Amino acid sequence: MVMLEAKGLTKKFGKVKALNGVDMQVNEGEVYGFIGPNGAGKSTTIRILLGIIKASSGEAKIFGKDVWKDAVDIHKRIAYVPGDVNLWSNLTGGEVIDFFTKMRGAKIDRSRNEELIERFQLDPTKKCGAYSKGNRQKVALVTAFAADADLYILDEPTSGLDPLMERVFQECVLEAKDQGKSVLLSSHILSEVEKLCDKVGIIRQGEIIESGSLRELRHLTRTNLYVETREPLSFEGLSGIHDVQEEGRSYKFQVDTEQLDQVMTHVSQQGIVKIESAPPTLEDLFMRHYEGETVGGEK
Repeated sequence: MVMLEAKGLTKKFGKVKALNGVDMQVNEGEVYGFIGPNGAGKSTTIRILLGIIKASSGEAKIFGKDVWKDAVDIHKRIAYVPGDVNLWSNLTGGEVIDFFTKMRGAKIDRSRNEELIERFQLDPTKKCGAYSKGNRQKVALVTAFAADADLYILDEPTSGLDPLMERVFQECVLEAKDQGKSVLLSSHILSEVEKLCDKVGIIRQGEIIESGSLRELRHLTRTNLYVETREPLSFEGLSGIHDVQEEGRSYKFQVDTEQLDQVMTHVSQQGIVKIESAPPTLEDLFMRHYEGETVGGEK
């Protein structure tokens, strides 16, 4: 079942075109990674999906309902975590969690709240004004995962969390997935996306430039190789070789997938002493699209 679908989304702010034909689909029980640098259009897309701003053209539906016209109904079944959480400074973390739960019209599940508060190591008795950025994120994450949502929209949710808490977050996402929930995860932490996501969409300058499963996308990336040879190795005349690091007769380099057979034939002629290969990572794919490009600005 399709939980979220966007087709041809565009958004203009004056003469600036922030989005240019964004397509996206998140199915039931699926974690979709939405990646790109600041300024690429991630947060603009998410604001449209949340019904906060209206698309200039195109359509987006969640649970089969229009994200702009049916935003109130849709929000009853989604949980959202922004990358920078602002809270009422005079309320405690526990009071904020209870308040948001009541706003959803749901009964407060004390045991579930307490379990998440303990897992995220949050002190719910402190006033929010005394919280660090990481603790404000924890309040939002506890609130989101305590909700019985069908779709979680998470926009840079681990911003400010330490590595231990990032691991707890990842566990919560996988638990939600196991329960058949869907997750849209916007992130620039590629290792996080790689661990959690079934599908990935890469956005660049307002356009989705690649999308698919990690397996599908890895066909577009390079394999990392480390070899030691008996005879000196020369890559002259070979195509598809990148980032060569040479130390004596040890070599580290990347190979385009389509050239791998040719390169391995050449290397084997020099007498292989040792060889190690690693599958291309999401980082490799991401950087390949942004090689030589300077990006910045607001998301």
